[in-house]
Amino acid sequence: MRMQFSWKTVVLGAAIALVAFFAAMWGLDVFAGRSARRPALTSVPPLAPVTRTSVVVAPVAITLEAIRQGLEAKTPREFAGKADIPPIPVLGKADFGWSANRGSIAIAGAPEKLVLSAPLAGSFRASGEFGGGDTPDLGSGISNLISGFLGGNSAPPPTQQRSQNMEQQAQIRGSATVTARPEIMGGWRIDPNLTAQVTLENASLSLMGMQMSIPDAVKPVMERALNEQVALLQSRMISDPFMEIAARQEWGRMCRSIPLGSAAPGMPNLWLEMRPVRAFAAQPRIDQSVVTLTLGMQAETRIVPKETKPDCPFPSQLDLVQQVDDGRFSLAVPMDVPFTEISRTLTAQLKGKTFPEDKTSAFSATVNSVEIAPSGDRLLIEVGVRANENKSWFGFGANATIYLWGRPALDPERQVLRLDDIALDVQSEAVFGMLGVAARAAVPYLQKLLAENATIEIAPLAALARNSIDAAVTEFQQSGDGIRVDARVEGLRLAGLEYDAKTLRVIAEANGMVRAEVTKIPQQ
Repeated sequence: MRMQFSWKTVVLGAAIALVAFFAAMWGLDVFAGRSARRPALTSVPPLAPVTRTSVVVAPVAITLEAIRQGLEAKTPREFAGKADIPPIPVLGKADFGWSANRGSIAIAGAPEKLVLSAPLAGSFRASGEFGGGDTPDLGSGISNLISGFLGGNSAPPPTQQRSQNMEQQAQIRGSATVTARPEIMGGWRIDPNLTAQVTLENASLSLMGMQMSIPDAVKPVMERALNEQVALLQSRMISDPFMEIAARQEWGRMCRSIPLGSAAPGMPNLWLEMRPVRAFAAQPRIDQSVVTLTLGMQAETRIVPKETKPDCPFPSQLDLVQQVDDGRFSLAVPMDVPFTEISRTLTAQLKGKTFPEDKTSAFSATVNSVEIAPSGDRLLIEVGVRANENKSWFGFGANATIYLWGRPALDPERQVLRLDDIALDVQSEAVFGMLGVAARAAVPYLQKLLAENATIEIAPLAALARNSIDAAVTEFQQSGDGIRVDARVEGLRLAGLEYDAKTLRVIAEANGMVRAEVTKIPQQ
């Protein structure tokens, strides 16, 4: 029997085929696009207020000229006293005195000591009276003394003589030398440990026919007078608070909040609070031009969302430590980045990337979005993809979400945050549904893609932090009267990270050099 061609039959068949095709596509979208259930997240404790330890070690070089000028202002220029000479029988109302002026102080440095010297110039004066009453004349008196000493005849009876005054003078020339071996004491004071010595040139005075040695007569009393002045100077230097004054000034400048700016667009400005808590020092080091006092401060630093006024009591005692060769500072700088910003950055970096790139596989996928969520000690990486089947004539495709796990890690050399230990979540095994087993072959490509490209640049945040610290250091090194501070940031490294449910915190550490020079000691 011959079948008749019917347009109705053709149209009906085409309609059935189209319905079947769109039903298949709908099924593909329903089943193949169905993503695995989002894994449950493990809670993460909130970030505690971050506190890190920062250290500043500053060699303070006090020039010898500053020390010399300070001593010039505090040391008297004139000395005077009486010489201790036994009475002379034939000389009544005897007086032996001396006076001296010092010249400018010279100073020289040597290992562990300072040597200070000054020239001395003055006079020795002997005065008295003889004669009058029963006092023999000068010649008879000397003759009687000699005769008596030799056992000769007794002296003739005294004769009446008119009283006569006598005065003799001789020049004094020499030098005074003071040696100092300074030592830091715990209470912000310096003990200079001074010792003194007087040296006099040979000179003599003719007194009633006798030669008197000036050094023998004057040196003991001059040294006693000099030692009294040295003891007074030592007491003044021990009580002089110049080191404490300078330290208090810098302590107060460190006790502050430093603006760091915003960690990311839309985030509030952050502040780095510095609170010095400890002071330490090494014993002085002396060379030919300076006395170097190495002072150090230890501070607690933390990140805060607004400017604070920390309480920083000045320590009454210094901790004494071993000598430190170089001036340095190490400043911990926490930087907070919200995970929403990390997700946005990763999406911008990875969106549109297709794997495998050569499309020779039966399956390919293109990244649409990336979202990061903390979970315990790991991060959940939620990747939205467009999956495509490449071998059939239709080229079926569907949207899907797959989940991977990873751990954040810092790359200090490249100054980036990357994802390590990336692994597919077990519930994502069936994410590609009807696209079949071939789809799973693409997972290693996705893991490799994330490992190589899922990085966050920390360098811009580090640069922001460094600029803020540079500005603070510039302010810190402003010079005062007679005090010059030189400091600079030499590097910034990534030292650690931590996070909570919303924020990832990167700890950076700024390192640099610092030193100070004192060219004028404040006078109290």
